[in-house]
Amino acid sequence: MSTTALKSAPSPSPAQRSRGSLAGRFGERVMLGAVVLLALVWIAPLVWVFALSFKPNAFLQQHTDVLFSPPFTLQNYTSIVGTSAVGGWLINSVIVALGQTFLTLVIASLAGYGFARTNFPGKRWLYVICLAGLAVPEQALVIPLHSIFASLDWHNTYGALILPRLASPFGVYLMTQYFKAVPVDIEEAALLDNASRFKVFWRIVLPLSIPAQATLAIFTFLSAWNDYLWPLVSASKPEMYTLTIGLASTQGNFAQSEGIGYLMAQAVFAGLPIFVLYLFFQKYIVAAVAGTTVR
Repeated sequence: MSTTALKSAPSPSPAQRSRGSLAGRFGERVMLGAVVLLALVWIAPLVWVFALSFKPNAFLQQHTDVLFSPPFTLQNYTSIVGTSAVGGWLINSVIVALGQTFLTLVIASLAGYGFARTNFPGKRWLYVICLAGLAVPEQALVIPLHSIFASLDWHNTYGALILPRLASPFGVYLMTQYFKAVPVDIEEAALLDNASRFKVFWRIVLPLSIPAQATLAIFTFLSAWNDYLWPLVSASKPEMYTLTIGLASTQGNFAQSEGIGYLMAQAVFAGLPIFVLYLFFQKYIVAAVAGTTVR
């Protein structure tokens, strides 16, 4: 198209610009309304659980459709803190989740740096095999893992609850890709000063990877905290239950005697650590979901 034709093209009239602006605002409001509607649908079960946790169990035996009107009580929460085994299960979950998170960060960071910066025979095929672990469902590994830990007599220990989840192909992939994005010039300057490869990794590269470390830590902690299948297989003694297994056992054994309000209070109690974690690390969680990193 010639310059003359471009110059002769008519510009939008004020009415056309006004209609376009109105259409744009209407589309934004429709999108906002859809997001709010979906948020309400998502949050409705949480509100239901939270409201029932403050209701007397005797009242809930007759009414479960009255959420925001009296009577209210804190007895369900005092029962959790004072008389149940939830405290021990909570400690077990904290130990397992923090142990998995810390060790996964160590292993994934070292493996990712090795794949990103070092050369060794078979590196490419080893990396492919590692990524192939992403396609293996965890249910397929339950029987082999159970046989291994049973032969070692390690069931009902923290080691049995932590070690099987340390193989994290996603963590290795994430850290490998992040380390590849770090400029090589930074490391070469330190290597020329006779710094060892591990010292370069520990003093220079690792501090630069804090955004990726935070993202991996959040995903690992959430996965460990909510894990149900492997603790169900490995922890057969009540004192070694994690919070997910312990709450499931109370729902099966005490739903009639303790009441639904007590069970809802346990669910709220179990979700509080995740809520606190989100409050402190929400920018990293949002960045991780968006596929970006926070610096």
